[in-house]
Amino acid sequence: MSILAPTPVDLEALVTDMWASFVGAPELLLPAAPPAEDVPLWSATVTVTGEWRGMVTVDLAEPAVLAVTRGMLGFGDDEDPDAASCADAVGELVNVVGGNVKSLMPGPSTLSLPVVSHGPVELPSEMTEATALHLTWQGAPVRVRVLTATPA
Repeated sequence: MSILAPTPVDLEALVTDMWASFVGAPELLLPAAPPAEDVPLWSATVTVTGEWRGMVTVDLAEPAVLAVTRGMLGFGDDEDPDAASCADAVGELVNVVGGNVKSLMPGPSTLSLPVVSHGPVELPSEMTEATALHLTWQGAPVRVRVLTATPA
């Protein structure tokens, strides 16, 4: 049985289009190797429930989080955003990616509020990674994953 999820090509197109308009940064997301285990990441996740069940996660290294937060929330280049602002920006980022993924999948469905962690988010055992993008932005790792509910 195949698992219904966005293709890597669809996910990459969705993320790069969203990144350019939402983050407002001229630097491109580039393909990269998966982040090393010891790279500290901020993680955010949203779940989709309904006709399609899945989860979308976005993981960003600290330099990317700071740059995204500056761009999204209007901080100056010389300002250091606080943890709450970083959490808001990363949560909004995963919310936009998750909403776009949800629009590609069969509906009707609903999107949860984002869960943000300064560290890895523990993924439920009933979810299986279906699509993953390993990228880099401004030299920092960015990972976007779509997980689907494991068939019973």
